Amino acid sequence: MSLYSALYAGVSGLGAHANAMAAVADNITNINTVGYKGTDAQFRSMVTDGHSKSSYSAGGVSVAPIATVSKQGLLQASSSSTDIAIDGAGFFVTRNAPDAGGDVEFTRAGSFRPDNEGFLRNAAGLYLYGWRLDAQGSYTNTGNLSTLEPVRISDLTGTAQPSTKLQMRANLSSEQAAFTGAYAAGDMASGAVAPHFSRSFDVYDSQGSTHRVTMSYLKTGPNAWETEVYAEPASDVTAAGGLLTSGSIAFNPDGSLDLAGSSPAPFADLNINWTNGAASVPISFELGADGGINGLTQFGTESAMISSTIDGGLLGNLSTIEISDEGIVNAIFDDGSTRAVFQLPIATFQNPDGLTRLSGNAYGISQSSGGFALNAPGSLGAGAISSNALESSNVDLAGEFTNMIRFQRAYSASSKIITTVDDMLREVSDLKR
Repeated sequence: MSLYSALYAGVSGLGAHANAMAAVADNITNINTVGYKGTDAQFRSMVTDGHSKSSYSAGGVSVAPIATVSKQGLLQASSSSTDIAIDGAGFFVTRNAPDAGGDVEFTRAGSFRPDNEGFLRNAAGLYLYGWRLDAQGSYTNTGNLSTLEPVRISDLTGTAQPSTKLQMRANLSSEQAAFTGAYAAGDMASGAVAPHFSRSFDVYDSQGSTHRVTMSYLKTGPNAWETEVYAEPASDVTAAGGLLTSGSIAFNPDGSLDLAGSSPAPFADLNINWTNGAASVPISFELGADGGINGLTQFGTESAMISSTIDGGLLGNLSTIEISDEGIVNAIFDDGSTRAVFQLPIATFQNPDGLTRLSGNAYGISQSSGGFALNAPGSLGAGAISSNALESSNVDLAGEFTNMIRFQRAYSASSKIITTVDDMLREVSDLKR
């Protein structure tokens, strides 16, 4: 009897619109949840066999919740240096525990704060994971989650950072008379020849010990200089006489640096073998660009140091944490030193809308989502990171209230179907009277 099919259709309408109203309620209550992705309630018809021409059997309706995970929410400015948002596709990689035993969860809720143990966690308690950077600031992306570590900065306090970079701007006087005697590499280090200009720097090994390194220059002709880099005392290094590197430096007629006419050794990374057993970390020399005046120059003024920068040393107490737009987590210490510690990855999926929703505004991998790819922010389809920002919910409040009215009216109409069919069935039952 088709009346019963109409009754079942009304019941399916009540259930479908009740589920749709639940999606609306979830969206509205999470309007202020950071990084929340709303659910769009779509409906699909259910039909019975439609080949019969003499009668019709009603099917009904069911609701199909559609996730809007790929829909970007608005980015809002934040005053916290550890608040981050993703502008584009992708998710932060997190776990619900600070070790490999925790479940991997992906989220766009970037409200991270250091906890009492120094780990960065968001409001849901999820631990942020990233690639730990080595002393040169590099990492290896194998695409495997096992290479990621929980982002923790507090364990750096009291540790040593080796020197990895020496940047210098200095002028070598073009008015300096050229050296006329015999010169051989190592003469300035041994004291056999007095340099025309020299400067010393304190560098740090991997154990935090301080060592004195001197750079000396000797003019040997027009636009031509010899340079030596050596340790003082020489016993700090295994190199003979303490000589670490030497070579010639040439200048262009306008006083700028001529790298093509210079020896490559004075501009190459310096590998020092310390006699105290500390590990050797290459120190890069930044002495200027070819044809530039941003490093070594030769002008008519006196030879002098203009500026110099060298990193490394013993790390003090952690002052603050900053996350750059490139996803690099920097630790800033109370002595003013800064160290890049982690690189945050961005996980991208072929179908992010197919991810499984988890409590805490996070998502898990499912068959519908496909596999993930780990890449640095802004590369290979991964979104860029916006520091000092949070992604707001992508729910449109006006649209949700409109849907609430629609679903309420449809629910009421479905109930009318049931009451109407009930009246009709009563008429049939009254026929026997």
